[in-house]
Amino acid sequence: MRTKNKTYYFIITAMLSALAGILMSMEFPIPLMPPFYKVDFSDVPSVIATFLLGPVSGICVEVIKILIKLITVGTTTMFVGEFANLLGTLLFVLPLWIVFKKMGQTRKAAVISLGINLPVRIAFSCVLNACITLPLYASAMGLSLDEVVRTVGAVNPLIRNLPLFLILATIPFNLIKLLLNYIVGYLLYDRLKEVGVVKGWRERYDS
Repeated sequence: MRTKNKTYYFIITAMLSALAGILMSMEFPIPLMPPFYKVDFSDVPSVIATFLLGPVSGICVEVIKILIKLITVGTTTMFVGEFANLLGTLLFVLPLWIVFKKMGQTRKAAVISLGINLPVRIAFSCVLNACITLPLYASAMGLSLDEVVRTVGAVNPLIRNLPLFLILATIPFNLIKLLLNYIVGYLLYDRLKEVGVVKGWRERYDS
């Protein structure tokens, strides 16, 4: 990669990372969801970075946005949420890029890669909540896992145990959040492709 191409790469990655950090701080809650389940659009820059510049840029955006939020806002989840986001980064970016590249980096490839990535990330979120996130919350609060589930799920009286928490909170929340991020991310990427930003980068990168 030539020097000017590296400069272009780092500038775009830095801009998308800064935008992701800002968007991650602009989160909002969803009714009947646990207090730490909040929607933001910080995955949009990650989607654009991955499709535009590749997996390393996408991973950098994901990691830097978390650092930006910790520095500017701090944590409201005792670092559990940030830790969970870091664990999900590779599962988000790498499969997205692999499918996108294998299918020729076209609009259709982008849609299919996002469609495949959606259930994978939702399934991973369920495993992460059941095996890592909620147990860490329980340990940090000094409570049992069932007590934590009932506490964080108190906004929805139907949530009485871990399986119901996953079905009524984790799955619908991630479905809503990811769909919003993926749709907006694809539309913006498609627009950038339309105006020639992607083409310009590919020509410089391949030269």
